[in-house]
Amino acid sequence: MQDTEIDPAILAVLQTLSQAGRVAGASPWSLAKIAKRAQLPMSVLRRVLTQLQSAGLADFAIDEAGHGHAALTPAGAELAAQVFPETD
Repeated sequence: MQDTEIDPAILAVLQTLSQAGRVAGASPWSLAKIAKRAQLPMSVLRRVLTQLQSAGLADFAIDEAGHGHAALTPAGAELAAQVFPETD
């Protein structure tokens, strides 16, 4: 593995959050929906979201009941648009 390779889980989450951000007027997607769309276990999703949040690319929150939601920050949305250009 080369140092320049990006974790596929990070790419999957970025792409999924980018898709969520394109839905006009939608609220942030739940962690369950993101995990399902990205095809990742919840533990991996939470690890990736923590990394993205530390890098300033995503925001996520989990309430006391364990439910959460996530969305890209403006910097994350800009990066995702470069990596995953819209192909409509």
